[in-house]
Amino acid sequence: MARRSIFIALTFFLINSLAAQQSYDYSTGEVLQRLQRLNTLGSVLYIAAHPDDENTQLIAYLANQKHLRTGYLAATRGDGGQNLIGPEIREGLGVIRTQELLEARKIDGGEQFFSRANDFGYSKNPDETFNKWDKDKVLADFVWAIRKFKPDVLITRFSRVPGVTHGHHTASAVLAMEAFELSGDATAFPEQLRYVDPWQPKRVFYNIGLWSYRRSGKVFDPTGYVKLDVGKYNPVLGISCTEIAAKSRSMHKSQGFGVSGIRGSEYEYFEQWAGDSTTTLFGGLDMTWNRVQGAEEVAYFVNEAMENYNPLQPADILGSLLKAREALLKLPDQYWKEVKLQELQELMLAVTGTYISMTSDRQSYVPGDSPETNLEVINRSNAPIRLSSVRFSISDERFIYRLNLDENTKTQFSYNLTLPKNTALSNPYWLNKPGTDGMYRVDKQLLRGLPQNPPAISATITLTIDGQFIDVEVPVNYQYTDPVKGEVNLPLVVSPPVMVNLDDQALIFGNGSSQKVPVKIIAGQEGVKGDVRLAVEEGWSYQPERFTFDLERVHEEVVFEFELTPPAGASVAQVRAEALVDSRTYRQGRQVIAYDHIPQQTLFPEAETRAVKLDLKRGGQRIGYIMGAGDAVPNSLEQIGYEVQLLAKDDVVQSQLATFDAVIVGIRAFNTLSWLSYKNNELFEYAKSGGTVIVQYNTSHRLVTEQVAPLALKLSRDRVTVEEAPVEFLAPKHDVLNSPNKITAADFDGWVQERGLYFPSEWHKDFTPILGMSDPGEEQTKGSLLVAKYGRGYYCYTGISFFRELPAGVPGAYKLLVNMISLGNKQTP
Repeated sequence: MARRSIFIALTFFLINSLAAQQSYDYSTGEVLQRLQRLNTLGSVLYIAAHPDDENTQLIAYLANQKHLRTGYLAATRGDGGQNLIGPEIREGLGVIRTQELLEARKIDGGEQFFSRANDFGYSKNPDETFNKWDKDKVLADFVWAIRKFKPDVLITRFSRVPGVTHGHHTASAVLAMEAFELSGDATAFPEQLRYVDPWQPKRVFYNIGLWSYRRSGKVFDPTGYVKLDVGKYNPVLGISCTEIAAKSRSMHKSQGFGVSGIRGSEYEYFEQWAGDSTTTLFGGLDMTWNRVQGAEEVAYFVNEAMENYNPLQPADILGSLLKAREALLKLPDQYWKEVKLQELQELMLAVTGTYISMTSDRQSYVPGDSPETNLEVINRSNAPIRLSSVRFSISDERFIYRLNLDENTKTQFSYNLTLPKNTALSNPYWLNKPGTDGMYRVDKQLLRGLPQNPPAISATITLTIDGQFIDVEVPVNYQYTDPVKGEVNLPLVVSPPVMVNLDDQALIFGNGSSQKVPVKIIAGQEGVKGDVRLAVEEGWSYQPERFTFDLERVHEEVVFEFELTPPAGASVAQVRAEALVDSRTYRQGRQVIAYDHIPQQTLFPEAETRAVKLDLKRGGQRIGYIMGAGDAVPNSLEQIGYEVQLLAKDDVVQSQLATFDAVIVGIRAFNTLSWLSYKNNELFEYAKSGGTVIVQYNTSHRLVTEQVAPLALKLSRDRVTVEEAPVEFLAPKHDVLNSPNKITAADFDGWVQERGLYFPSEWHKDFTPILGMSDPGEEQTKGSLLVAKYGRGYYCYTGISFFRELPAGVPGAYKLLVNMISLGNKQTP
């Protein structure tokens, strides 16, 4: 049992290390940091709900100043948030935020873990959260993370008091406390004990969120709390922990969380919830080699290495490290033995400057392919290192060398491998099977909690140093030289032999006519040929029956257009695209997520879309759209026949605005576009002259101007998170509810994630509130949709989440937005 537990913990550790893709930061300061970490045996697990919830300055302090093994367990991957850098939402956004967390941990020194909980959107209390999350499963994941990571101390970011903050936040604290109580109990989640042993942390704390005091204007009284100065300057790294934290937090780019570094003392406060009583976080905890029985010799040689470390000759301490490792290997198997063996190995590579890389001849392959893989290894010291052998994760074959690695001499070998036919595709593991609104489905216990997939192919490079064999796990990556970025490393991708892309998440038919549906075929291998067809539900039809494709080159693409015809009446149906190759049917598409701050990600979602037929009348034709944080609303409007032009700053002038029937301002534009602080007057004048302006939601802080409307309007944090919440028509005779489409209560059925967010709480008397809605047990909000007659035109402000509803194909959302666009505009045939 104990050996399996150690193995699983080490696997957890290795996959986080492999995520760094061999960064090779061998600076003298980093080597000294590694030595200090080697001499510290303690760990802390920080727990919260989402990407960005973690306290990066505390993580940076614990990992870099206290040299503790520090982890962050996020309950979710942040799928339900907004995206400030692109159009991805839901699963795609979750992948982005996962990678942003991994990049943040590379900077602050922490390790990253997750549960299976899905961020389904904002919730106001933990009861609402647990209605969507399967509490027992998420609790099991928290216990699993604790048993694998074996922290001495747990720290939660949020209070357990309901209603103080986001329901997910509170739920994460509730689960952290329950997991603390259960993780050491062998009767709790006994199925895990096949792989891990029970583990009981010594104590659990709540990290007081001082931001809530600052926001409310209350004075924080530190009496009775544990106090910690995390603003220490680290002379080894030449930077303070709070400056490291700012760099780490600034990796949350999809949320616009870039921050400046803080210098000087910075205090964190903690309330102890349980465990042995203490006045400090780690009081009374022995975090030296004394906690490992029989490790005196190990400690002696580690201290010897620290005393003799010379930044100008780092390899001089290799002998002490080897003796420490030899002594450590003699000890019985246990958690800290395995962790410190891995740290010793990394330190040996660091002091000798040993560089190892495995690269492939291209980025993507299909099962059965034979990728050419190249090894490069260099010993950049005078240490006697030998390349002993190489073994790949996809093969049992071991390549034996026993080759001396001479100082600073490049050694290279090439290998022709074969990917087994059953090799899994590189789709993120938590997206492989359908889940629920609140949970991802991950059947394999050993995958649960991992931040990302293990590498598609990895190699075990066995080195020999002074008779000791050291196994180094190296991922196989694709490497190329970009003329601007220079050397670029991309994760290896295993793809289907053919991919089928339907670009639109929803197809909207606003009248009885048919619509062209483009289907893109992408070759995953050379010489792929076959047929492509659609699969539709009863009442829908398409032509032609199929197209034939013949693609010679990998990544070659071809687009075919099917004509899809809806039934006579209203209908909602699923449409799939299928490629038939050699009697096999392929239904996966390909989605590539590429941003400079994270490794490129490739997903293979099912090639399906939602087709919606509705009786839709519309006014106006030409729409100007000011893109804010990024959304798919323009494409959705084009599907129902509007001509949409994206507007840049210089386009927002009266002469151009006058050519549009309506101008729509995208989500969070008044948060992200600084030029709207003065170009807003152009929008006001356009409405006054007879135009229709529709402004979608903005957050209530970090506005570029408080004047988001020509009439008084105050934004708040009001929102309605229950998508089934009843909606009252406050102005039932208003045109926006009647023309050109009659809006009924049924039009608010089938909404996704939420009704809306950041509703205004106060407004000028000339604004007419259209809709009233509320979450269960709360007072009704009336600011979700405000319409004002302004001059000869209209000015509308809405917090309704059209940016989610339109791509999801929600019929009522289309009808309501079309009515807003149609204010003052003639109906288009």
